Amino acid sequence: MKHLGDWALKALGILLMLAALGFAVSKAPDRSLESLVPRWAPPPSDFLELDGQLVHYRDQGPSSDPLPLVLIHGTSASLHTWEGWAADLSATRRVISFDLPGFGLTGPNAEGDYRDARYVAFVRQLLSRLGVGRAIVAGNSLGGEIAWQLALADPGRVAGLVLVDAGGYDFVPESLPLGFRVARMHGVRELMRWVLPRRAIEDSVLNVYGDPSRVNAALVDRYYELTLREGNRVALMQRMDQLAPGPVERLPEIKVPTLILWGGRDRLIPPPWGEAFHQAIPGSRLVVFPKLGHVPQEEDPAATLAALRDWLPEVAR
Repeated sequence: MKHLGDWALKALGILLMLAALGFAVSKAPDRSLESLVPRWAPPPSDFLELDGQLVHYRDQGPSSDPLPLVLIHGTSASLHTWEGWAADLSATRRVISFDLPGFGLTGPNAEGDYRDARYVAFVRQLLSRLGVGRAIVAGNSLGGEIAWQLALADPGRVAGLVLVDAGGYDFVPESLPLGFRVARMHGVRELMRWVLPRRAIEDSVLNVYGDPSRVNAALVDRYYELTLREGNRVALMQRMDQLAPGPVERLPEIKVPTLILWGGRDRLIPPPWGEAFHQAIPGSRLVVFPKLGHVPQEEDPAATLAALRDWLPEVAR
């Protein structure tokens, strides 16, 4: 029995040492905005102050364009998710993208308010600050949810709507990214303030891509480092606590040309929800990409841009 007790103590000691080593390896303190700007905010990135918050944005292409394209990213993403679209479209169109409060380099807002209505108000205020009267508004996931609610709240500002795997319905995921699962787990999630294995972010990105071979180290670096931006991890927890379905019963009120793009391999917001938006919004067009996942505009900019360009003539400039 004594030998068994000695063995148990040694095993416990080894486990504690491994746990301490794992904590040390995975320890990930917040990173300051200043430390992240050189890599993640090169030109044409810029910053402006809006209600005391420094907002990271890009305003590309001809400023004379009477109908800019406004691109809104999803949860835990950033304006970088639209880089493929922005680089192409800005040759002839004004393209505006930005990091929403709580994400990217914009970081958390002072009130910890990440409800849909607050995001809609933020976008309206930002567009007014940038002198945008009317625009084609595109959004992915959370960004799509903000986009269609903006069309309802301020219909004179939205000339066309592009919903890319948009949120808003009370959907049930087929698979939830690891980072989102942890952010929803009270108690356990508190560890995420100090510990964040890069592998957890990699698993989350792989989860939302339809083709895992498209996920590379640079892509994971971007998601990982921007998640570490000071305050973003707490903001994600707060956003998860504030999640609520949008007023989807009002979708039939949307009368502007609407394009719905969806990844056929989206396991977070599965394709039937794309069909739900299509049925609810009069005259909308639905395009499904069978091999893409939850962020098709990022995963395959060329294919999704082709669908966008085919639809754009429907929107009067």
